[in-house]
Amino acid sequence: MVLRIFGFVTLLLVVLMPAHKAEATEGRAVVAVATNFLSTADALAKDFHHRFDLNISLASGSSGKLYAQIRYGAPFDVFLSADQARPEQLVDDGLAHEDARFTYAIGRLVLWSRKRSETELTRSEAVLMLSASKRIAYANEALAPYGFATVETLKALDLFEHLNSRMVRGENVGQAYGLVSSGNADVGFIALAQLTQRPNKGSYWLVDEKLHTPIRQDAILLNRGADNAAAQAFISYLRSDAAQGIIRNAGYRSED
Repeated sequence: MVLRIFGFVTLLLVVLMPAHKAEATEGRAVVAVATNFLSTADALAKDFHHRFDLNISLASGSSGKLYAQIRYGAPFDVFLSADQARPEQLVDDGLAHEDARFTYAIGRLVLWSRKRSETELTRSEAVLMLSASKRIAYANEALAPYGFATVETLKALDLFEHLNSRMVRGENVGQAYGLVSSGNADVGFIALAQLTQRPNKGSYWLVDEKLHTPIRQDAILLNRGADNAAAQAFISYLRSDAAQGIIRNAGYRSED
């Protein structure tokens, strides 16, 4: 898959403006993690520390921004992307090895409104809710796989052209979630994992996975982490039953 080529100035700004900063110290690995997975990665880091007495620092942002930061020398040891394309591209870039890449989670896209009592909507009810909404939040499709899946879904439903003028774009699903939770958007497309953390889920539609490309999220050990014991151990830990249980409980699917 060929990624969109950014202009030099845009890439430079991306590199200089990380969404969440982490610093490496001795005995610690720095993990770049897609925004949708940040809270789950935090839970994994705590369990990993408890089990192995090794430390993980997290740096979050959209997958596209993190990819650009890695290409420009950001000090990350592991990359937990929200897609497969960017880890694959890092292999092609010579910044990671193919044998250290695997799918750690499969994400689910949700259409969400906080205004109503907890109700799971049907597809037809979701379409009606979208049609009645003045502002619809979603993640930037050029940077965030959940945003790309949103556009694919709306096109599959023949709604994209009709709703395009009402779409409010955040950089990532974290910003899309914030737009809805703050009342600046009526509804939004977010990750199921974000919804599972809310005590009152509001109204939501679990998007049919047939409407978009599967959101397969790949992990990869970067060249910088090849000699880092904590990074190597964390990559191995992600495949374990303990880690996969935490990931499933957060609202993701595991590999079949």
